[in-house]
Amino acid sequence: MKCEAVLLAAGLGTRMKSRLPKVLHPLAGVPMVDWSIEACSQATKKKPYLVVGPESEELQRQADGRCIFIEQTERLGTGHAVMQAHESLEGITDLVLVAHADLPLLRTVTFERLISRQSENAGPLTILTAEVPESRGFGRVKRDESGKIRGIIEELHATPEERAIRELNVGAYVFRADWLWENLPKLPLSLKGEYYLTDMVSLAVEQGNAIESVSITSQDEVIGINTREHLAEAEHAVRMRINRRWMDEGVTIIDPATTYIDLDVVLGQDTVIFPNTHLEGATRIGEDCRIGPNSIIRSSVVGNDSRIEASVVEGATLEEDVEIGPFAHLRAGAHLCRGVHMGNFGEVKNSRLEAGVKLGHFSYIGDAHIGENTNIGAGTVTCNFDGENKHHTEIGADVFIGSDTMLVAPLKIGRGSRTGAGSVVTKDVPDWSLAAGVPARVIRKLDKHD
Repeated sequence: MKCEAVLLAAGLGTRMKSRLPKVLHPLAGVPMVDWSIEACSQATKKKPYLVVGPESEELQRQADGRCIFIEQTERLGTGHAVMQAHESLEGITDLVLVAHADLPLLRTVTFERLISRQSENAGPLTILTAEVPESRGFGRVKRDESGKIRGIIEELHATPEERAIRELNVGAYVFRADWLWENLPKLPLSLKGEYYLTDMVSLAVEQGNAIESVSITSQDEVIGINTREHLAEAEHAVRMRINRRWMDEGVTIIDPATTYIDLDVVLGQDTVIFPNTHLEGATRIGEDCRIGPNSIIRSSVVGNDSRIEASVVEGATLEEDVEIGPFAHLRAGAHLCRGVHMGNFGEVKNSRLEAGVKLGHFSYIGDAHIGENTNIGAGTVTCNFDGENKHHTEIGADVFIGSDTMLVAPLKIGRGSRTGAGSVVTKDVPDWSLAAGVPARVIRKLDKHD
């Protein structure tokens, strides 16, 4: 049977106390709505319909291309939200999956089970229920002595006996489409002036229809996010989910409780992640790497057999067998080729270091290209900014830059050249030359075997 998904995301999320729409708050590095969009897309093999409220431009911009938007101009409840999809979906599908976008941890397999159960159900709907220790404000599923579902009792209106019921209505449903569109207009108006989707269960029971259910026991799947506390709880749960997945794939995580890996990160086999490491954005880390402790890697590529210790890497590329840290900082545009070593308290920005470069500690390299097997002494600075513009420094292969050298760009240091410690280099240095002094001058030519 064909199934379309409708995700409800029109709520104001006032308990978040935020200018950002609730479903755009990040969860493992991506907006929480992305989790729901992806799970529904995988389960139905189609783009879901996302019901949004007025003034949802930011949400629509963030989710553009991955779902079909339907606007609920008046926020009159969940039943009314689904009604807005009637015109788009009537006659084009057999089943309709409805879920809340603020339940981002519901898995694809859970939605698939729900769809499968309704495909076999002669009745009009199947609901998702959960048996977990904490009620989380969900309604209770009321059954008769034979086990048939007789209704949903909202927690606010439940008696103490009804609150003791452990089976909860999670708020995800699969409806037979024709029945849904015929009966949605029959929903009663609540005392709050809203139409509740949960009342569809009562309508089905009154008509003598059989209601099926799928039950889950995974507590993290039913974390609904309404407050910052809920968001933190979901973040912890999804972090453990991601960490378990990577450990199953052959990655060693020394302490999962202090390891933070975003959803879009990719890790290679036999890599070891040490405690207090943050891997963010679309980071790619190869095989047999050692990452951390106390490292942040954001939207970067790290090649095989590399080591990053107590350092920050942002928007950078590291090829194979690169070693940096501790306390190093790679900024946007940094590219370290195979076998580069970067010592403690070094910083590289928008520069390419060719194979075998050794960058001493307490050095800054910005807007530069450094040739292979060059040694950068401690305290070296590329003086790339004149107050208005950035300038480029070109350093050839097999160069030795002495400690505390100031390289005033624009500048070119030729192949095989050297600078004396403490030099301030303001003019180009030819190949195989020794420059020293303040300002530096070429004091002799070097033998290529020096």
